[in-house]
Amino acid sequence: MKMKWLALILGTSLALAACGGNDDAADKEPASENNETTTAGAGDAAKIYENKCSSCHAVNLEGGVGPNLTKVGSKLSKEDIEKVIASGQSGGMPKGIIKGKEASMVAEWLAGHK
Repeated sequence: MKMKWLALILGTSLALAACGGNDDAADKEPASENNETTTAGAGDAAKIYENKCSSCHAVNLEGGVGPNLTKVGSKLSKEDIEKVIASGQSGGMPKGIIKGKEASMVAEWLAGHK
């Protein structure tokens, strides 16, 4: 019985971690338009992706739980990718994993993968 509980707790923890976590401080907008600083650093979309998305889409974008994103830019525009990030996708991608300027940076970076 103890092994079943341990497996349940471990499985739940891993499932929550796979969604990229929810670091509220990282999701907040900068204080002003002139302040481009984010927790991952300005312009560091690849690092944001690695921290928030790679658990499902893999560090190399080849997919896993989530779909392959290596050529997502040839299928979706930056705006389309931002909508997916904001709204999620049926089948498992939760909405709002990345928000604000960070979402825009990641969408632009992914749109360049053609």
